[in-house]
Amino acid sequence: MVLGEKAVLHSTATVRNIRNQRHAIRVGNNTHLKGELLTFAHGGEISIGEYCYVGEQSHIWSAAHISIGDRVLISHNVNIFDSLTHPVNPRERHRHYREIITSGHPVSIDLGEAPVCIRNDVWIGCLSIVLGGVTIGEGAIVGAGSVVSKDVPPFTIVAGNPAKFVRELSPDER
Repeated sequence: MVLGEKAVLHSTATVRNIRNQRHAIRVGNNTHLKGELLTFAHGGEISIGEYCYVGEQSHIWSAAHISIGDRVLISHNVNIFDSLTHPVNPRERHRHYREIITSGHPVSIDLGEAPVCIRNDVWIGCLSIVLGGVTIGEGAIVGAGSVVSKDVPPFTIVAGNPAKFVRELSPDER
């Protein structure tokens, strides 16, 4: 892991770089981590910008690439995934499970990976889930308990399951 100046891994933070490649996880200056960062054995990269916060019990799991901009607030109990985490086919899923418990995460597997991009100044409310292939635009707010399965335009508020447009932020809220 590459840790920026004055970045803090709090006692609740967990970093699991299963790929074991130093540059697979990069954390910017002045960022505070209280949750979990994980890259899979077959791939995954996590880059977090400067002055970000990842709350307690939040999980960022990458099998492709998760990019988080600067000044992003990820509240507690948020989950961000850039893959399905397990195969859809039940036989493949069981084989995957058996491999994990017997020899560790597989170095070759298709988990439907799709990168996630979270732009600068985003706030993701507690208990939210961000799914693979999503871009959350600059300055956007994701309401608590939302499931984000589609792109979020810049400077908007979305909420719900699935997350839907609530309103645009006014000029003075930007």
